[in-house]
Amino acid sequence: MAVSTSATAANQEVNLSELTDALRRSKLLIFCVTAIFGAAALGAAFLFPKKYEATIVISPVVSNSQGGMQAGLSSMASQFSGLASLAGISTQGDSRKWEALAVLQSEALTEQYIQQHDLLPVVYASRWDSQKKQWKTTDPKKIPTLWKANVFFKANIRSITTDTKTGLSTMKITWTDPQLAARWANGLVKLTNDFLRNKAVVESERNISYLTTEVQNTSILGVQQAIYSVLQNEISTSMFARGNEEFALKVVDPAFAPEKPSSPLPALWTAVGVVVGLIVSFVIVFLTKI
Repeated sequence: MAVSTSATAANQEVNLSELTDALRRSKLLIFCVTAIFGAAALGAAFLFPKKYEATIVISPVVSNSQGGMQAGLSSMASQFSGLASLAGISTQGDSRKWEALAVLQSEALTEQYIQQHDLLPVVYASRWDSQKKQWKTTDPKKIPTLWKANVFFKANIRSITTDTKTGLSTMKITWTDPQLAARWANGLVKLTNDFLRNKAVVESERNISYLTTEVQNTSILGVQQAIYSVLQNEISTSMFARGNEEFALKVVDPAFAPEKPSSPLPALWTAVGVVVGLIVSFVIVFLTKI
């Protein structure tokens, strides 16, 4: 048994020694293969279209001006916010925060922005005939739609991350044109604010109209005072929404057109090509050795 183990170890040493000698004798082959892969990766990095990443940092706005019974509920929730967070219960501020971020990423808002700015020919430029102002294909399955653009936008253009410690959210728009990338980032945030602000104004005006009618239909002083209190909150909500452009999302750091592309990175691609070339050359030497 000991003799067999010694023989196996000796064979392994011989094989390793032979492989090392083979690698030493194949230095030129290894160098050539590695150089070819590195050069190919570098060339591909310059051939692929450059992409730029525009970044906007936003903070969801939690307003103290809330309409109707929400004001009283919010005041009560604020007193127990610590216990609520421990229990995993979302407060009014949390719900408004996630609502704003959900609207920012929503299908409806993305399609609205694409349609308003006529971005289908931009996103699918290879399929668009700029001279004839029409799609190059007549096949309905191949003609881009708002739904397809939204899916592409979500998968390849827009990404949003939230820092749980600071509560700040970062949206990145990646595109081949740095000016467009910055414009889209700022524009999507603005559209979100406009949408949620208009929604708040419409809801407050509807509530104000209803409460005004109710206060006229009652002669009970206590009921009138309660309605007037709720009415005052609704008016405050409407005034806050009308006078605040950053109603739902406050821009901490707006997006600017980046000067350097985020991809492809020639140095990184070359390094990866060199590593792959080394692996391939070692495999070639090993196979020829066998």
